[in-house]
Amino acid sequence: MANLVNLERVSKAYGVRPLLTEVSLGVAAGERVGVVGRNGDGKTTLLQVMTGQEPPDEGRVSTARGLHIGYLHQGDTLDDTHSVRDAVLAGRPDHVWAAEPQTREVVDELLSGVELDRAVVGLSGGERRRCALAELLLREHDLLVLDEPTNHLDVEAVAWLAAHLAALPSALVVVTHDRWFLDAVCERTWEVHDGLVDSYDGGYAAFVLAKAERQRQAASSEARRRNLARKELAWLRRGPPARTSKPKFRIDAAETLIADEPPARDRLELQRFASQRLGKDVLDVEDVDLVRGDRTLLSHATWRLGPGDRVGIVGVNGAGKSSVLALLDGTLAPVAGRVKQGRTVSLQHLTQALDVLDPEGRVLPTIESVRRVTRTATGDVTASSMLERFGFTGDRLTARIGDLSGGERRRFQLLRLLLAEPNVLLLDEPTNDLDIETLNVLEDFLDDWPGTLVVVSHDRYFLERVTDVVYGLLDDGRLSLLPGGVDDYLHRRSGTSPRPRGDLSATEGSGQVPLRARETPTSAGARAGSAEERAARKTLARVEKGLDQLAAQEAELNAEVLAHASDHGRLTLLGARLTELAAEREALEAEWLEAAEMLE
Repeated sequence: MANLVNLERVSKAYGVRPLLTEVSLGVAAGERVGVVGRNGDGKTTLLQVMTGQEPPDEGRVSTARGLHIGYLHQGDTLDDTHSVRDAVLAGRPDHVWAAEPQTREVVDELLSGVELDRAVVGLSGGERRRCALAELLLREHDLLVLDEPTNHLDVEAVAWLAAHLAALPSALVVVTHDRWFLDAVCERTWEVHDGLVDSYDGGYAAFVLAKAERQRQAASSEARRRNLARKELAWLRRGPPARTSKPKFRIDAAETLIADEPPARDRLELQRFASQRLGKDVLDVEDVDLVRGDRTLLSHATWRLGPGDRVGIVGVNGAGKSSVLALLDGTLAPVAGRVKQGRTVSLQHLTQALDVLDPEGRVLPTIESVRRVTRTATGDVTASSMLERFGFTGDRLTARIGDLSGGERRRFQLLRLLLAEPNVLLLDEPTNDLDIETLNVLEDFLDDWPGTLVVVSHDRYFLERVTDVVYGLLDDGRLSLLPGGVDDYLHRRSGTSPRPRGDLSATEGSGQVPLRARETPTSAGARAGSAEERAARKTLARVEKGLDQLAAQEAELNAEVLAHASDHGRLTLLGARLTELAAEREALEAEWLEAAEMLE
């Protein structure tokens, strides 16, 4: 059977740098291909050449006659003058699109909380990304080409997207750094490196096995054989991913390759080292109420972080995960209760924002000004060695900070934080803008890092790889222990009734759950005829009136957007006002839900 797309000896360069050199490959009907490689090695360029967005410098690209290709760019091509309904649903009214089960599923999963008659110009970056993805999935294509489709999606949406794509009949080529997603969706993996594209059978786990086996066969000594790929493979076989139907590779070969590979982390040794550095007390949260705007994120929450604890936090976008980290580092104060830090705590917080640095500074001198040598549980590591491990080699060591790409700046920010030798690390979406190879290096470093770690991430592979226990923010004012990790979180989110409130304290001394949390039980609802019931009904009436007024204002603004489509200055002002109204609506909706719960 002929391929849908063929590349024959294709070469492509930007300036003097070759990104593709005589690459020949093809995509067959129904084939599912994942594309991996370091940032800047040419993954997006490969997609652009394959789809005709960019011409090759040399070689030939051919496609099947009448081929329909759907392309999700890292940006989007949405028209700012359109409403969401026009951009995604071609203007169809609710009763029309809702009668189509597939359309209804896509809208429910990707556009939940997005007003369909809202103007595109007022959407946030994450909302625009979801709209672009929804628009693509609602069309029929022979080949889907997706560049980082999981960006701005939480773990729940990523799981849905993987299942949805797996059920589609169309062929798929996807660039992503989400290793769980690669294994869940793809049947073949392309690795882009040094101008070449190597092809491997299977998803991410099979790719790791095949690459490790090639390196083993080429190695001249046992020292070279013991590399990051083998450690990654050992994790795949022994960690949470091994409990799923993935990975699909030859078990005997995998077992032979990792027979002498120790576990990723020596937990007891790391905890002993962490206790020496931190003592007994690290972070204590005592009977805390945490509020942002009109929304209560935590209510009467009490928990303790001890030395060597490794904790992950999950939740939907907007659940308050970043706010919990800000509470722990002291930049966000609780409205009630207190957060107590141990006397020996040296805390570093990786936020989602990039640091503001001197653009004229150079990479190596700036890093060495932080610390020339840093300690780990297995020995000292120099700043230059760390830079090399994180991909700063050759002329990148002396590059201007202002010339670094977004991914390089994220790596640089992470390095500065790690070299400060913290004993408590708070990481907020640390995998953003990092390629898989850099993620492997970061995971390897954290394996030897002795301290207390709290990670917020939508990357479930990374979360399960570096943490020992996962907690979830389930929009009920508490932090819930998830013994089954992310799978447990998805199960609870898909349930029809909330879990009963109660004591979440872990058994001390078990060595399995280093974080303890307990909540003060609250009433499930107000008694009929009580003052609480009357107050709740008044709140509902007030909030509903406010929501009606906001809806009317948004409708007027959306009409203005469509009427002033060519006035870019006016569109900017209207977009800012629409964003403000969206924030007000979200706060009112949260207040409505709280009052409605009192009346249940």
